[in-house]
Amino acid sequence: MELIERYGAYLAGEKHASQNTISSYLRDVTQFAEYLDNTEGCGLLEADSDMVRAYMSWMQGRGKSAASVTRFLASVKSFYNYLISTGELDSNPAKGVAAAKVERKYPEILTNKEVELFLEQPQCVDAKGFRDHAMLELLYATGIRVSELISLNLDDLNLAAGFIRCENRGKERIIPLYHTAVKALQDYVKNIRPQLIADSGEQALFVNMNGERMSRQGFWKIIKHYQEMAGIQKEITPHTLRHSFAVHLLENGADLRSIQEMLGHADISSTQIYTHVVKRQLKDVYQKAHPRA
Repeated sequence: MELIERYGAYLAGEKHASQNTISSYLRDVTQFAEYLDNTEGCGLLEADSDMVRAYMSWMQGRGKSAASVTRFLASVKSFYNYLISTGELDSNPAKGVAAAKVERKYPEILTNKEVELFLEQPQCVDAKGFRDHAMLELLYATGIRVSELISLNLDDLNLAAGFIRCENRGKERIIPLYHTAVKALQDYVKNIRPQLIADSGEQALFVNMNGERMSRQGFWKIIKHYQEMAGIQKEITPHTLRHSFAVHLLENGADLRSIQEMLGHADISSTQIYTHVVKRQLKDVYQKAHPRA
């Protein structure tokens, strides 16, 4: 397990991987190590390509999705490449092993009407309503990740100029806000947040009802609550508004590079999935509307 710990430190310190990536990679490698010990009677350093393939078959036999198996392969290839770089191994046993084809799942998107219905749910009659309204408007206005939303501090907001500053993994981006979002944030920051904060030195932009920084779990519950209130049948997650933000911008003429910049995607290929979503929607419209389709 010392090898895995060193690998985790390498991912964090040298590769600057996100906590989610580190957790999933270490979990994949740890589970593979347990399989090798129980089934093959060997350790990670003794594994060969046949053992990697056998483990992938074992995963599929236990109902693991093609996506999970593919991610495992990426994790274990990365792990063994690290061991080669440190001189522990000469070759990568996962090299040349192919993953099963993954059926591409496109993200769930809300229509413009569904977004309006969803954003209308928080009632601005009490502190919770004003805060929730501001959070949801900000999320759809900017397309930021939930981790970024709850990490925002008061000084990341520039309402006079109409933008927020968002930082993720040491990279900063400036994202504009539409008027409704600015108004919702003004109401919250000026009149509501001072009532909620437990400590006058609190920097968090969004706080829970105890006056402390909003958590990811707390925000997830808020999303689910308003989905039920709105009666929207689609599965809405905190990422749904991010996906909807991107597709709606694309539909209305925004260029892919600008959307990439606002979303904070390192690679344009991550943003290109939204063009496929738009094309698929156009095809659906055509099939339903064209008299000869």
